[in-house]
Amino acid sequence: MNLIDVVDQDHVNPSVKTYPDFRAGDTLAVSVRINEGEKSRIQIFQGVCIGIKEKNSINGHFRVRKMSSGIGVERVFPFHSPSVEKIKIVQMGKTRRSKLYYLRERSGKSARISINYERK
Repeated sequence: MNLIDVVDQDHVNPSVKTYPDFRAGDTLAVSVRINEGEKSRIQIFQGVCIGIKEKNSINGHFRVRKMSSGIGVERVFPFHSPSVEKIKIVQMGKTRRSKLYYLRERSGKSARISINYERK
């Protein structure tokens, strides 16, 4: 075991094992801890997962995109971040790609993803 693996073991988030199995196209509600001075609160960021990178790695992250007042907002959440409290799947989407970056140029009905009723 080299030094990098030792440091990675110190930064592993134990709650990663409780995250649901989601894919690109799923609508997620990510509960994020926000620190404001001495106080902290939980804020929910709900949007479509447009990409996942290295799901089982310490460097892995996923990208969630939502529309807020007509403006697209994307956030990148590392899997092992201590600020991510929990992830909830709101809707399972049916897609044919693993990265949905084409949604950045679309709006309205063309930006919708069909619901996958067969996946449980």
